[in-house]
Amino acid sequence: MRTLLDILWSFLKIGAFTFGGGYAMIPLIKHEVINNHRWLTEAEFVELLTLAQAAPGPISLNTAVFVGYKQQGYLGALAALLGVVLPSFVVILLVAMFFDNMRTNHWVDAAFKGMRPAVVALIVAPIVGLAKGMRGLLISVTAATALAVWYFGISPIWFLVAGAIGGILWAAYRGKGADV
Repeated sequence: MRTLLDILWSFLKIGAFTFGGGYAMIPLIKHEVINNHRWLTEAEFVELLTLAQAAPGPISLNTAVFVGYKQQGYLGALAALLGVVLPSFVVILLVAMFFDNMRTNHWVDAAFKGMRPAVVALIVAPIVGLAKGMRGLLISVTAATALAVWYFGISPIWFLVAGAIGGILWAAYRGKGADV
């Protein structure tokens, strides 16, 4: 039975133990909601992640809200949102209070430098996981899109709109429920 406390606690753990931003949270959210609680299937999570990426705002917050809402409606969304935001808010508040003492502390600097490889791995892991179900052509399109956004500075919004239109046209061409 999913309770609001279960949702809050799950996302508090995720929020407290994730460094590196929203994309670094995705593997932890996935593990928590699919493996630990079985709140979502793998397919549901991928669909939810796609929606969270397309919606305005940080992907981690969007994902938490969507999971919470799917489990317990608006109160579940609020519990998940509080859970994922509260740890960061407290840490930022403490850092702001003691910033002058921390900014020159070589131990703090060394800790953050040591966390960098883990943060990069947490960001790359969901990308590899999402790419597993893709065909070669879609992987090529993904790589070309990433290059265009990164190298040429083209807004990702244009690619999201083009991808949505392309997906709708492809589904219409292949028939309802076509596998891309």
